[in-house]
Amino acid sequence: MVTMRRREFLQVTGMSWAALAGTGLAAEPGRKRPNLLVIHTDEHNFRTLGCYRKTLPPEQAFMWGKDAVVETPNIDWIARSGAICTSFYATTPVCSPSRASFVSGRYPQNTPVVKNGIPLNDDIITFAEILRRNGYATGYAGKWHLDGGGKPQWAPERTFGFDDNRYMFNRGHWKKLTDTPGGPKVDTGAKPSYDVSGATAENFTTDWLADKTLTFITRNRHKPFCYMVSIPDPHGPDSVRAPYNEQYTGMTFARPRTAGKKPGASPSWASPGRGKTKMSQYFGMVKCIDDNVGRILDHLRENKLLDNTIIVFTADHGDLCGEHGRHNKGVPLEASARIPFVIHYPDKIKAGTTVAEALGTVDFLPTILGLMGVETAGREEGRDASALFLSHKTPGEWNDITFVRGTGPQPNWLAAITGRYKLVLSPRDPPWLIDLQKDPDELKNVCADPAYAEIVRTLAEELLAYGKRFNDKRVSEETIAGGLAELIAGN
Repeated sequence: MVTMRRREFLQVTGMSWAALAGTGLAAEPGRKRPNLLVIHTDEHNFRTLGCYRKTLPPEQAFMWGKDAVVETPNIDWIARSGAICTSFYATTPVCSPSRASFVSGRYPQNTPVVKNGIPLNDDIITFAEILRRNGYATGYAGKWHLDGGGKPQWAPERTFGFDDNRYMFNRGHWKKLTDTPGGPKVDTGAKPSYDVSGATAENFTTDWLADKTLTFITRNRHKPFCYMVSIPDPHGPDSVRAPYNEQYTGMTFARPRTAGKKPGASPSWASPGRGKTKMSQYFGMVKCIDDNVGRILDHLRENKLLDNTIIVFTADHGDLCGEHGRHNKGVPLEASARIPFVIHYPDKIKAGTTVAEALGTVDFLPTILGLMGVETAGREEGRDASALFLSHKTPGEWNDITFVRGTGPQPNWLAAITGRYKLVLSPRDPPWLIDLQKDPDELKNVCADPAYAEIVRTLAEELLAYGKRFNDKRVSEETIAGGLAELIAGN
């Protein structure tokens, strides 16, 4: 894909918006327009958040031992004062594809970011671009990962609606950042590195990005604003500044009970792998994030903006952190694909709301704009799930399903997931059906069990229909296509 120069990009987006003239892209009349703040982390295991542990039985909540927990009161406050989604998934559980679907509302194959390093198409219209066209001040700070291979590559030329992107960097998990007369830079001397030595509350990346968020809020407090801060932790390398680096070093971490399974007992996408997560440092990164979320919440309170600001806390994907003998992400297992998503919007979302239906990052754009009463550009492929947040009842026409795909253009796994079931097809393995209610550890394949025959057939039909509608060629790959045909036929 050839990247357009800025002038060409503006011409394309200008024509796109000209074609949308007269569609009424405006907030609901007579209502004060809410601000939108998205706090986005990287490779975040949902079990590290107290609000998620409360939704789980003990054996799922305390995966590393009953005393191995990190307290997250500020993120928990967002969930408690608004809504928590208990089945929210990365549409592809890898950095760039997940981010692409999140900002665009389109499936990764249509952005066309199916793996890391592919730039977002020039004609993609993000939620920020839509809000910018509605008079919002927009900005972004932190990791972007949607402009190709540049690293760190500050302030990518293509802003995609995030007007103030001075503190956006394309790639990297830098631990120290600083301002200079020539702009921001990695604070490790002449050569950027992940060195954490000498990190302070002023230059450690999580703190530094929170500072930029506070500054943006202050500058734009008298107008509607949309800001996304993308924190590159708790992704590896597992390191954090003092005192967080020692806060959990005395904690005893148990090995997750799913870590000891034999390789032959699992499909390729769930087999044990190499790697190690330094859990004391991982917990320290999570605690540092939560403390900075607290700083942001306090700043909104002090500026009397909290009640009129939608606050979303989420992540691009999870981290297995030793579950199933694996680390990091990229597979359809819960700790990899399922991500935190909590939202505060007191004007519309009742405190204590739980959304249990399966949703994905592809659903974010139409849902958030639906909650805000703002029309989309009509290009999204995800669904407007705002009704799930506004009512404790699921709309009668709602289909409880989301679709998740592996990374890369090569043949890979594909999954259909509901609030209870997960059907995974792969070119290298027989089809797997997991009953998440009865088997939350994801160790048993019940695909051949006659009791699940109708569920298997329905999910296979849904997966085939998704592939045809949204141009996912994986449903046509020989092994997967054959598997779907057999499941639909009941063989």
